[in-house]
Amino acid sequence: MRFKVQIMTEADVDRRPVRIAHEIIEKNQGARELCLIGIKTRGIPLAYRLAGNIRQIAGADVPVGELDITLYRDDLTAAAREPLVSGTKIPFSVEDKTVVLVDDVIFTGRTARAALDAVMNAGRPARIQLAVLIDRGHSELPIKATYVGKNIPTALSEVISVRLAEQDGKTNVCIYEK
Repeated sequence: MRFKVQIMTEADVDRRPVRIAHEIIEKNQGARELCLIGIKTRGIPLAYRLAGNIRQIAGADVPVGELDITLYRDDLTAAAREPLVSGTKIPFSVEDKTVVLVDDVIFTGRTARAALDAVMNAGRPARIQLAVLIDRGHSELPIKATYVGKNIPTALSEVISVRLAEQDGKTNVCIYEK
């Protein structure tokens, strides 16, 4: 892949979860009965960032879970013969809660669909919302993010690379050309 352009700096990325946290609090009239579930890999640190922002804004501690959607993917056989499952950690009940799934990028919608299946297997939430840092378009399913940090229309030949300090040692968003 060939580097094309950096579209978000660390400061740009850091501002988005603050705005999304405000939107989550407003849409849900507070943080009561709210939980965040980060989709592995970069959705997890984003979920913890959102939880920290919600704590600062609303004074509420929102539980955070971690979701591995590997076994729920519709392309599992194409992805790997023996998938590496790194575990789901949801140490709270999702029953009657507002679950906010958190991911870094929404592209085709297939990861979000797999995450919906996984959450429904964990219980019956009152509602499920989706928060993403980047919406790059090209949805193949009727799935849309509830909260979007930034819309970045892309060509199918482009790849969005989100880097977060917690996972990658630095934070930014870049576009690469295949």
